[in-house]
Amino acid sequence: MRLIYSTLLVFLFFSLQAFGQDMKEGFTYLETGKYQQAEVFFNNILKEYPTNKTARLCYGRAIGLNGNATDAVTLFTNLLKDYPTDFEVKLNYAESLLWSKNYPDAKVYYQTLLKENDKSFAALLGYANTLSNLKEFEDALITVDKALAVLPGNPNALVSKKYMRLGLASTKVTDQKYDEAETILNENFTSFKDDKETLLNLANLYLISKQIDKALKTYEVIGKIPGSKLSSIIGTSLVYHLDEDDKTALVYAKKALDSVTNETPKAVNNQAIERYVQALIWNKKYSLADAEINKLFDTRKETENWMLSLRATLNVYKSDFKKSLKDYNLILEKDSASFDGNLGKANVLKASGYINEAYKSAENTLTFYEKQKDATNFIKQLDLSFTPFVETKYYHSFDNGSNEANAYDVKTEIPFSTKFKILANYNYRTTSNSVSPTNKKATTNNLTLGASYQLLNNLTVKGSLGVTSSKSEESKYNQLLTDISVNIKPFKLQNLELGYKRDVQNFNAALLNEEIVQNNIILNYSLNTNFNLGWFTQYYYTWQSDENARNLLFTSLYYNILAKPSIKAGINYQNLSFKNQVPSIYFSPSKFNALEVFVNLIKDESAAKNKEWFYGLTAATGLQYIEDDDGLSTYRVQANLGYKFSERALINLYGLQSNIASAVANAGSNGFTYTEFGLRFKWYFLSKPLYKK
Repeated sequence: MRLIYSTLLVFLFFSLQAFGQDMKEGFTYLETGKYQQAEVFFNNILKEYPTNKTARLCYGRAIGLNGNATDAVTLFTNLLKDYPTDFEVKLNYAESLLWSKNYPDAKVYYQTLLKENDKSFAALLGYANTLSNLKEFEDALITVDKALAVLPGNPNALVSKKYMRLGLASTKVTDQKYDEAETILNENFTSFKDDKETLLNLANLYLISKQIDKALKTYEVIGKIPGSKLSSIIGTSLVYHLDEDDKTALVYAKKALDSVTNETPKAVNNQAIERYVQALIWNKKYSLADAEINKLFDTRKETENWMLSLRATLNVYKSDFKKSLKDYNLILEKDSASFDGNLGKANVLKASGYINEAYKSAENTLTFYEKQKDATNFIKQLDLSFTPFVETKYYHSFDNGSNEANAYDVKTEIPFSTKFKILANYNYRTTSNSVSPTNKKATTNNLTLGASYQLLNNLTVKGSLGVTSSKSEESKYNQLLTDISVNIKPFKLQNLELGYKRDVQNFNAALLNEEIVQNNIILNYSLNTNFNLGWFTQYYYTWQSDENARNLLFTSLYYNILAKPSIKAGINYQNLSFKNQVPSIYFSPSKFNALEVFVNLIKDESAAKNKEWFYGLTAATGLQYIEDDDGLSTYRVQANLGYKFSERALINLYGLQSNIASAVANAGSNGFTYTEFGLRFKWYFLSKPLYKK
């Protein structure tokens, strides 16, 4: 928000006497804003008449308005010593305090003047402008109305009132009181019909509050103001981007760029280029954006911050965070208060795993932009990711082999810092088979405790240790559970996880009775690209206590069709083999292959706002080959539907069904169908991280 105070034109009625004509020339310089000429003129007068009050006053105003506020204050201070009761001298001294930005002292001094004459227009307007600069906008508006009561319709007072409303509306926007801000801004149109600055502030309000239709209409009005059509198109492009219509945003951005002429002001020309490059980035046209940015750096003599910001933004979208961070640091070297520099750096540091530094950069943003919405939300989301939570889940499963299971699971994560957190999990599960010869039933209780620690910005280790207790009519035993993993981001857009896991086969009661301990070496690898293609691969090597061994490979190649909602489609391939075949106990082919095509539609819970639904749907079909048998058709359907009550609580239902043999560990999985459904609840039981308590 741009805040100004109107220069107070104090009407000087002096006795011109012998040098009247010369003084009038100087007055003209002051009234027309030619302060350098006025300074020279009155300085010459003072050489001949060094004690003349009129010349001293005018010279003080000339040097003050010409940017030398300190000397002006000194001059008027000396005048006050010579004319301690002269109200006109007092008014000029008060205004010099405004020029020097000494608003607290100006406030006190104007209050003294108003006690002396509470009907003085100059004193009332000066006091109102002082309050405005102190961001005491409501009192400023009350005072400027008193000034307008003395001189109704005075243009200087009306302009000051306009900027006071703009300032007050800005504070309301910061406090997210959007309706109040809108009412205040609309009041400006009473005196300034279709005022561009007010319209731009209204448009900004609508953008922040996501009132898309009102924003579009406001930019349409702006476009009708002479010389503002280009600004209107540039703003409209941003509106469509916020409405998640990036294709239309690019159309308007290109239209804006094509509308630039030799007469276009440099600032607007830069805005048009900036919006066009941004729109290319939004539409993932990275090569074109890169070419435009390189052209800017090649043709511009001076590297400006908005150019660096564009290059940094492109590299953020391309996940090239090192290059992006370098540009944000360059921005901050030039302007430590840069919003793009500070918050952009915070986002890059977060994405790079430097969480503490990201906090610092975001908080630094708020020192310059108090209560700024984006910076505040950034810190809030960081806090949430390190706030202790508990997650509970109940699920029921069954298959066409008459196996049934009911399970209750509860887990919690308690971060003690941005690097270290404690993990705990408890699972209670009952399973039965009503048609087995002995109507087998079994119960398991699993309890694990662990921790996670971020060793480096791109390296995290996690481990847990626990016990499983199994009880059935045929057996009772305890076994050790272990889960250790190392997660690393070796290069941009890549994730690699290596782990070891020890557990027990627990698909049904019969398998639990066998007490088969599994030792798994696990590798997960994912690769994303800047052209919407992704690849995920998982490999398990398992050796078991029954002397068997397993190799399991799963790989998925997919394409991201849409970002919001997320829609992707792809191909999955599985390969499974066991060293020994024991089909009477569990599914253990010497070779198994499955190929499926899938489509996935999802609105993730992390993307859902408060009091919004989130959902997911996956459908897949394909073929599976068991040993040397003919291919069998497969299907897989998964769905979930959830509701986000607040940032701290959500709930969702889910269900899945599949006939893929590798999805189970059951004897005779040929022709097998598995179904599961459940209810999950997640709650952040503290309002903020422990390290902020």
